[in-house]
Amino acid sequence: MTAAAPAYKRILLKLSGEALMGDDPYGINRETLWRIVSEVRTVTDLGVEAGVVIGGGNIFRGMAGASAGMDRATADYMGMLATVMNAMALADAMRQAGMNARVQSALSIEQVVEPYIRGKAIRYLEEGKVVIFGGGTGNPFFTTDTAAALRGSEIGAEIVLKATRVDGVYSADPRKEPTATRYARISFDEAIGRGLGVMDATAFALCRDQKLPINVFSIFKTGALKRVVMGEDEGTLVHC
Repeated sequence: MTAAAPAYKRILLKLSGEALMGDDPYGINRETLWRIVSEVRTVTDLGVEAGVVIGGGNIFRGMAGASAGMDRATADYMGMLATVMNAMALADAMRQAGMNARVQSALSIEQVVEPYIRGKAIRYLEEGKVVIFGGGTGNPFFTTDTAAALRGSEIGAEIVLKATRVDGVYSADPRKEPTATRYARISFDEAIGRGLGVMDATAFALCRDQKLPINVFSIFKTGALKRVVMGEDEGTLVHC
């Protein structure tokens, strides 16, 4: 019997910096990092091309710095540097696991990582390498959600997979409302109409305009990433 083929050939995975913390209060939890790498490997082993955008909230969050009195642009640049640190840690773990990974940064730090070059990123993906995009969009006042929508559109990803701590989008906060129900599928317009915070408004609008679907799922649920890629009922699919 022929094995089922993945539903997507090229994906953009959005990981929050907080996902790397595990149960730690900050920083990178090595066990959690290795488990995330293992989850990504399950889909690259299927021949799926994977780009990753990673946040920096486990090290520094620009909004938090701004709220504490720091200049917002300065705080955002510090947050972008944190994402590069996370990207390097993720790439290193992938290489140790026998995967081929490259880091590209929207900020120019050529002594440390490559600059973001769209054509080179696409070539790496076609060669089977995982491309990890650090530095956000390279501009202050934009979130890494927006970076994920932007890079996903640029590299021709078929879907943006937003990895969170919750296994989908719910009618209410499931941690506060036990009767909250998970949406298996919902349109962009329905999500807006119901005030569901899937991604920040800029990122959400870009995905909708580019007809780039989003799946929100839990990265802490073993096998969830592979099930999403295989087109199974996992997480919440936001579609046009």
